Amino acid sequence: MKRKTSVPNDEVIIAEIRDNPVFAASYLAAAIEEADEPGVLLIALRQIAEARGGMAKIAKDAGIKRESLYRALSRRGNPRLTTLQAVIRAMGMTLTVATTARP
Repeated sequence: MKRKTSVPNDEVIIAEIRDNPVFAASYLAAAIEEADEPGVLLIALRQIAEARGGMAKIAKDAGIKRESLYRALSRRGNPRLTTLQAVIRAMGMTLTVATTARP
Protein backbone atom coordinates (compact mmCIF):
# COMPACT_ATOMS: atom_id res chain seq x y z
CA MET A 1 0.00 0.00 0.00
CA LYS A 2 1.36 3.39 -1.01
CA ARG A 3 1.43 6.11 1.57
CA LYS A 4 -0.11 9.41 0.61
CA THR A 5 2.55 12.02 0.07
CA SER A 6 2.14 15.10 2.21
CA VAL A 7 2.49 18.60 0.80
CA PRO A 8 4.69 21.05 2.71
CA ASN A 9 2.78 23.85 4.42
CA ASP A 10 4.65 26.55 2.46
CA GLU A 11 3.50 25.05 -0.84
CA VAL A 12 -0.14 25.04 0.27
CA ILE A 13 0.03 28.64 1.44
CA ILE A 14 1.85 29.79 -1.70
CA ALA A 15 -0.77 28.09 -3.89
CA GLU A 16 -3.59 29.78 -1.95
CA ILE A 17 -1.85 33.16 -2.18
CA ARG A 18 -1.36 32.69 -5.93
CA ASP A 19 -5.03 31.84 -6.47
CA ASN A 20 -6.65 34.25 -4.03
CA PRO A 21 -5.49 37.90 -3.78
CA VAL A 22 -7.91 38.58 -0.91
CA PHE A 23 -6.33 35.74 1.08
CA ALA A 24 -2.87 37.15 0.28
CA ALA A 25 -3.83 40.57 1.68
CA SER A 26 -5.43 39.03 4.79
CA TYR A 27 -2.41 36.78 5.31
CA LEU A 28 -0.04 39.75 5.13
CA ALA A 29 -2.24 41.82 7.47
CA ALA A 30 -2.24 39.00 10.02
CA ALA A 31 1.55 38.73 9.77
CA ILE A 32 1.92 42.48 10.35
CA GLU A 33 -0.22 42.23 13.49
CA GLU A 34 2.07 39.53 14.93
CA ALA A 35 4.08 42.14 16.87
CA ASP A 36 5.61 39.60 19.27
CA GLU A 37 7.39 37.84 16.42
CA PRO A 38 8.44 40.23 13.62
CA GLY A 39 10.01 37.36 11.66
CA VAL A 40 6.48 36.22 10.78
CA LEU A 41 6.16 39.26 8.50
CA LEU A 42 9.35 38.34 6.65
CA ILE A 43 8.16 34.75 6.16
CA ALA A 44 4.82 35.98 4.81
CA LEU A 45 6.54 38.39 2.43
CA ARG A 46 8.80 35.61 1.13
CA GLN A 47 5.81 33.34 0.54
CA ILE A 48 3.86 36.08 -1.24
CA ALA A 49 6.91 36.90 -3.38
CA GLU A 50 7.17 33.25 -4.43
CA ALA A 51 3.47 33.17 -5.27
CA ARG A 52 3.68 36.39 -7.28
CA GLY A 53 6.37 35.27 -9.71
CA GLY A 54 9.42 34.74 -7.52
CA MET A 55 11.96 36.86 -5.72
CA ALA A 56 13.72 38.00 -8.92
CA LYS A 57 10.49 39.36 -10.41
CA ILE A 58 9.43 41.11 -7.19
CA ALA A 59 12.92 42.62 -6.77
CA LYS A 60 12.85 43.93 -10.34
CA ASP A 61 9.32 45.33 -9.95
CA ALA A 62 10.31 46.93 -6.61
CA GLY A 63 13.42 48.49 -8.12
CA ILE A 64 15.86 46.75 -5.79
CA LYS A 65 18.61 44.19 -6.35
CA ARG A 66 17.58 40.56 -6.01
CA GLU A 67 20.35 39.90 -3.51
CA SER A 68 19.16 42.85 -1.41
CA LEU A 69 15.63 41.45 -1.38
CA TYR A 70 16.85 38.03 -0.28
CA ARG A 71 18.88 39.66 2.49
CA ALA A 72 16.01 41.95 3.59
CA LEU A 73 13.53 39.05 3.80
CA SER A 74 15.93 36.55 5.36
CA ARG A 75 15.43 35.22 8.89
CA ARG A 76 17.87 37.83 10.16
CA GLY A 77 16.61 40.54 7.82
CA ASN A 78 15.88 44.03 9.04
CA PRO A 79 14.39 45.79 6.01
CA ARG A 80 13.84 49.53 5.85
CA LEU A 81 10.30 50.85 5.62
CA THR A 82 11.01 52.09 2.09
CA THR A 83 12.04 48.56 1.07
CA LEU A 84 8.90 47.06 2.62
CA GLN A 85 6.72 49.63 0.84
CA ALA A 86 8.37 48.97 -2.52
CA VAL A 87 8.10 45.19 -2.12
CA ILE A 88 4.48 45.29 -0.98
CA ARG A 89 3.63 47.61 -3.89
CA ALA A 90 5.41 45.23 -6.32
CA MET A 91 3.20 42.45 -4.94
CA GLY A 92 0.11 44.43 -5.93
CA MET A 93 -0.82 45.56 -2.43
CA THR A 94 -0.54 48.67 -0.28
CA LEU A 95 0.49 49.21 3.31
CA THR A 96 -2.12 51.10 5.33
CA VAL A 97 -2.63 52.19 8.91
CA ALA A 98 -5.86 52.12 10.90
CA THR A 99 -6.84 53.14 14.40
CA THR A 100 -7.41 50.56 17.07
CA ALA A 101 -10.65 50.58 19.01
CA ARG A 102 -10.09 51.68 22.59
CA PRO A 103 -12.70 51.76 25.35
